[in-house]
Amino acid sequence: MITGIIFTLIAYLLGSINSSILIGHLFGVEDIRKHGSGNAGSTNVLRTIGIKAAALTFLFDVLKGVIPVVLAHFICMQNGFLFMLTSAFAVVIGHIFPVFFGFKGGKGVATSLGAITMVSIYSGVWWITPVLLLIWIGIVLFTRYVSLGSVLVFGLYPLIVATTFINDMDINYIFYTVFAFLLGGMGIFMHRKNIERLIAGTESKIGQKAK
Repeated sequence: MITGIIFTLIAYLLGSINSSILIGHLFGVEDIRKHGSGNAGSTNVLRTIGIKAAALTFLFDVLKGVIPVVLAHFICMQNGFLFMLTSAFAVVIGHIFPVFFGFKGGKGVATSLGAITMVSIYSGVWWITPVLLLIWIGIVLFTRYVSLGSVLVFGLYPLIVATTFINDMDINYIFYTVFAFLLGGMGIFMHRKNIERLIAGTESKIGQKAK
């Protein structure tokens, strides 16, 4: 139990290491949150700095979601599945509300992707991530709205998990479903301003500067 709690705390601290801000510094941008959309994430890095910095940011953010889940799975033997989920959620919370950067971070899309991927693999439903990625890619290619793809995927994720395990009353899968709804709800909440701009028709598309 204590090991799991420690891992959850470590996951939050790991999430709080914001790669977009640090990589922005390497590319000569003092604080990415003061540029473009003001978001500390790979999409804003792409618009503000370029594809190389954005790719590095995306990669590190995904790995940030992968690492704590893998460690919790192998080290937290007692209640390992539960603490794998708490670590996955904590790393995303750390990315969104980083203690090292004034609790103002990104929206957690790439970090959620890493966490969702590993949780799905260890739950025996590895196909969830490819399905979500295909949906996201299709929406973004068709509409050129990154935020729309992210919002819809965050909304679909808990529904897919819930319907997959609807006939399974195993406590671990109940925890998994709760985790999916919490993560999906947080992802949609963090995109609330994007949703407002999508409705108003002022959201920036790929290739446009943030409005």
